[in-house]
Formats: sequence, C-alpha cells, structure tokens
Amino acid sequence: MKTPLSRFRTIGYYEGISYLFLLGVAMPVKYILGVPELVKYTGWAHGVLFILYIASLLQVALVYRWSVLKVAAGVVASLLPFGPFVLDKKLLRQQEEKIAAKQKVKQAA
Repeated sequence: MKTPLSRFRTIGYYEGISYLFLLGVAMPVKYILGVPELVKYTGWAHGVLFILYIASLLQVALVYRWSVLKVAAGVVASLLPFGPFVLDKKLLRQQEEKIAAKQKVKQAA
C-alpha cells in the first residue's frame, strides 16, 4: 500500500468483501434466525470501510487527476455488490497497459 492507487485497491477489496458478507450472510442470519448482532457489527465495519473507500477514492482522483466520470464510476462501484471487484479489475488492466506502453517506448529507444 505504498501508492494511493494500491491503497485504494486494497480498501476497495475489503469494502467489497464486507458488503457481500453483510448482504449474503449477516442479513439472512438476522431475518431467518432472528440474530441482529451480526448485522450490527458487520454493518459498522462496512460503514468504516465505505468511508475509507470514498476518502481514498478522492485522494486517488486528485493525485492521478481522474475525470469526473471515472470518480463517478468509483462511487457507483461502491454501491453495487460486486462493483469494487469489477472496478479493481479495470484499474489493474489499465495499470498493466501503462507499464506495457512504457516498456515499448524503452525498447524503441
């Protein structure tokens, strides 16, 4: 987590996991078994991770000069159950393309 982007991707991973756990495990346990404590603690953890995700998204947007559209995609991704993982895959692909382009430039020189 040395760069803002790697920090954002890591926080996004944990935020996505917490959201899936909240929706897929904690909520069914609450409504099927009548045990609300799991939602309370998972919801709290997810809330903290969501705030960290948005703060990290804003930092990445400023550092890497992301467009408003890309920032909006990051916000929308945080609201969808598998959104952070889809966004992470796109970011990783873009990162790899940049590295490959730099290597081509070095080879050409």
